[in-house]
Amino acid sequence: MIALHGITKRFGAHTVFEDIDLTLAQGEIIVVIGPSGTGKSTLLRCINYLETPDAGRLTVGDLSLDVTRASRRDILALRRRTAFVFQNYALFANKTALDNICEGMIVVDGLSKSEAHARGREILERIGLADKADAYPASLSGGQQQRIGIGRAMAARAEVILFDEPTSALDPEWVDEVLALMKQLAQERQTMIVVSHEMQFAREVADRVVFMDEGRIIEQGPPDELFTNPRDERTQRFLRKVLANNPVI
Repeated sequence: MIALHGITKRFGAHTVFEDIDLTLAQGEIIVVIGPSGTGKSTLLRCINYLETPDAGRLTVGDLSLDVTRASRRDILALRRRTAFVFQNYALFANKTALDNICEGMIVVDGLSKSEAHARGREILERIGLADKADAYPASLSGGQQQRIGIGRAMAARAEVILFDEPTSALDPEWVDEVLALMKQLAQERQTMIVVSHEMQFAREVADRVVFMDEGRIIEQGPPDELFTNPRDERTQRFLRKVLANNPVI
């Protein structure tokens, strides 16, 4: 289980969000939608301490911590249970595709280089990039780089993978291949929290869609329910705007 209770984040005098509660079960897939600047990505980053929350409690599996008292050991333990897929890939430019996937297995998990490379090649096969093991990021398309980023998250065997708008930096021609890999993970019931503007993906894959606005969770529910019968006027207004030119089936 993943649970956020009373999570609060401030930047100086500005409160990004306050008292956020969100729970998801093992194998559940949540897609978070909402206007830009409402705190969606910051919330995701707080879950594994890429940003430090100011208040609240985080629970991931058997680890539960008060964010105001979290030690370095607590944070490292939390990060072992979570994996993050960034908007801009965040690959090591001086490492091959295989080495990017294997880095965490060697440094964090303590696997030998041969063990990590064996698993890394299995992951490259799964993500359709077995022939790119020795390629460097600069020689890969944006879609291929993001698939390597997802492969790195898969290698962590984390309890939850956090996706921060994973297609937002991609040219349109590469979006489908990344979404296809994410759908594959969804079919395998990998627990995921996805911040995304891809409404069709949310409709097809999410168990639950969460709508955020102005730092608050306004409403949430199964995608069929939220897309066809949103209750809150802010959700209705947002969906009218984003679906006007890109309706979901």
